[in-house]
Amino acid sequence: MQLFRLLLTSFFVLELCVFSFYTLGVMSGAAEEVATGAEVVDLLVAMCRAALESPRKSIIFEPYPSVVDPNDPKTLAFNPKKKNYERLQKALDSVMSIREMTQGSYLEIKKQMDKLDPLAHPLLQWIISSNRSHIVKLPLSRQLKFMHTSHQFLLLSSPPAKEARFRTAKKLYGSTFAFHGSHIENWHSVLRNGLVNASYTKLQLHGAAYGKGIYLSPISSISFGYSGRNSSSLHHPASLCRPIQSRFLQSRNLNCIALCEVITSKDLQKHGNIWVCPVSDHVCTRFFFVYEDGQVGDANINTQEPKVQKEIMRVIGTQIYSS
Repeated sequence: MQLFRLLLTSFFVLELCVFSFYTLGVMSGAAEEVATGAEVVDLLVAMCRAALESPRKSIIFEPYPSVVDPNDPKTLAFNPKKKNYERLQKALDSVMSIREMTQGSYLEIKKQMDKLDPLAHPLLQWIISSNRSHIVKLPLSRQLKFMHTSHQFLLLSSPPAKEARFRTAKKLYGSTFAFHGSHIENWHSVLRNGLVNASYTKLQLHGAAYGKGIYLSPISSISFGYSGRNSSSLHHPASLCRPIQSRFLQSRNLNCIALCEVITSKDLQKHGNIWVCPVSDHVCTRFFFVYEDGQVGDANINTQEPKVQKEIMRVIGTQIYSS
């Protein structure tokens, strides 16, 4: 699967990764690991596919692509005002099939992609360029040891203005970490629109039993329940299967969970291990974990345990707040 590595040399994703490494001050000594941005592209495609295949696609597949017709620069082949999900699915299927190719230069692979579907390559460009989040694959030395998956990412989905407001609030009230679970089909939108309060809106999938806000939990198993992973597939780390070594996502059945930083002001409502934050500016994503078929979730992680907090700070460092 060399295609996505080759794509990174042509698109801005590599620059995005470098920006995250150096501007944010996170993992600043690991520039050689920037090549793992290839898996980021793979993940972006998987998220797009999940949203497009969802029964809720008319609601959650947002934004819809704006892609110029390669045969007619004055026309949009994919137009948000004239949505055609079937045609979009056909182009995405071609993107997925071309991923299996491992031989040839980037131009040769692009040529083969164009033969399959002339809209496949433009769609792939859009998937990459429309991502507004800073997402970087964590090298092994910087992965959180208590999350037993090799697919770990630094994820900053908040725009600079929100991060600035978050830092101001943190100085006043302090912060802590908690998990946020959401089905993978929702992350196509989150990476482009940010983590929002979906309670009592058309975006809400689960109930809002504890009121309006962004739902979080210090306990991983609770948030995994919102991600779509069945609780029966969650195990104590001692029974974990061996980690998948591939740098690319091999499965179509993916579950994911985010680790967020949340402001500990009086606005944060704690109902046991279910937390609700009604102020969207008070929640920022920090890490993202993906589990494939054959990988089990980490059920007994508690972000309030000192050893867990110490591990989080080891990875994230303190430079993320320096500016």
